[in-house]
Amino acid sequence: MSTQKDRLSLIIPNFKESPCVDKVGVEERVARFQTRSIKAEAKAQGLRMALNMIDLTTLEGKDTPRKVKQMCYKAQHLHSVCPGLPNVAAVCVYPSMVGVAKKAVGDSGVKVASVSTAFPSGQAPLSVKIMDTKFAVAEGADEIDMVISRGKFLSGEYNFVFDEIAAIKDACGKTRLKVILETGELVTLDNVRRASDIAMYGGADFIKTSTGKIQPAATMQVTYTMLQAIRDFKLKTGIQIGMKPAGGISNSKLALHNLVMVKETLGEDWLTNEWFRFGASSLANDVLMQIMKAETGVYQSTNYFSKD
Repeated sequence: MSTQKDRLSLIIPNFKESPCVDKVGVEERVARFQTRSIKAEAKAQGLRMALNMIDLTTLEGKDTPRKVKQMCYKAQHLHSVCPGLPNVAAVCVYPSMVGVAKKAVGDSGVKVASVSTAFPSGQAPLSVKIMDTKFAVAEGADEIDMVISRGKFLSGEYNFVFDEIAAIKDACGKTRLKVILETGELVTLDNVRRASDIAMYGGADFIKTSTGKIQPAATMQVTYTMLQAIRDFKLKTGIQIGMKPAGGISNSKLALHNLVMVKETLGEDWLTNEWFRFGASSLANDVLMQIMKAETGVYQSTNYFSKD
């Protein structure tokens, strides 16, 4: 993980000159990833890998301590009749629930992530966003998921967005920062690429597609564009950045296609939950069903899997 001091030593590019994205080329490349044949052994390995990369999430106004505890229990006990399954990577909650989640996951190794910065809209003064972030960190959050100011970005105020990310990174201290672009509101792949660059130079340890509240969310075209930005940033700076597609990845087949895309675009160094995550709670049950099918030869009823 890089420090903010490392980022400040970088030569900051003119974000108005971010590379243009070849939309047709991206679509052709993504189509190839979706036609990859995956053998049974590789599929089994990929499913377990995907399970270990999932962030289980509850971000609703009706969240209660009981619901958060239930999610944390699931994060550590995915299937009682299949021992040896990995845990998910993290649970993601609102700042007010970080303390509950932190206690519930204990020493299991499951991280606690907290959204901040007036999630999901981002429509709040910077002072409020910093307080939001510092509160979550003080409660014990291992990771902070912030949202960028999309209105400012779409108005061309790129330096404002950059400065805001840098300020939140400073408020995080040693806590890892994921920067949510909300790609469904950015409209074009060119904007996705520019926002990715701003986030990484500003201090992101991860870049993330979406809040899960806006559609379209984590399309493979968007994720591939962000992966290319990560690759270019690593080549220029030597700093490794994580990636988290979130929203819309609800089945194992699509998750495996994403893992193939990550491997072929960035390499095997990114195929751990330290550098790649899925923000898709519903994905966990489908992955579990596929794993149990491989183990037993039959699909189990959805009644065997908890919803939360």
